[in-house]
Amino acid sequence: MEWRKYYMDMLLVPFALFIIFSYHVWLWHKTRTQPFTTTFGRDADGWKLWVPTMMKDIDKKNIIAIQSLRNLVMGSTLMATTAILLCAGLGAVISSTFSVKKPINDTIFGAHGEFMVGLKYAVLLTIYSFSFLCHTSSIVVMNQVNFLICIPQDVKSLVTQEYLIGLLEKATLLNTVGNRLFYSAFSLLLWIFGPVLTFFSSIAMVLVLYNLDFLACHNGGD
Repeated sequence: MEWRKYYMDMLLVPFALFIIFSYHVWLWHKTRTQPFTTTFGRDADGWKLWVPTMMKDIDKKNIIAIQSLRNLVMGSTLMATTAILLCAGLGAVISSTFSVKKPINDTIFGAHGEFMVGLKYAVLLTIYSFSFLCHTSSIVVMNQVNFLICIPQDVKSLVTQEYLIGLLEKATLLNTVGNRLFYSAFSLLLWIFGPVLTFFSSIAMVLVLYNLDFLACHNGGD
């Protein structure tokens, strides 16, 4: 591979992924050290209050609990279905002839060789596959919570409030990871049209996610 053909892809695309990855590492650090400055920290605190409230009077609140958990399952199901459909579409494109995989405009910056175009689709397929895996795992864990939360409380029961809170946090974490992989794939989807679009879209995505993850908490006050 000649450097003059691939240097923009080799520089801009990894840097775009590094921006997204660094943002989420910083978000994780802020959630662990200052949980009430992020939406994830506040949501986790809400789950710790929600589970005991539901289990305390589950005979009267079982419909509310099941409906709330079902809404989360439906959201993960929608994202998992979308991810696997995109995987199927990308798999069909990869297995097709090269003429179908050619970029729309060959004058866009970046390499457009057969190897590079195939690499772009392969990377997208991998990310969407991991997104599907995270969402389906979240559904499995959420179904466990859906079932166990309705079990009558007993002194000897191993299904404690702490156990259910841990399961719920695991399910929401898997759902979040699946969503963020899905969002990150959008920037890589633009890589088909050139690495410059991938770079700028990753910056725009981080700004949008920052408003969702941080500014909403700031506007709400303490």
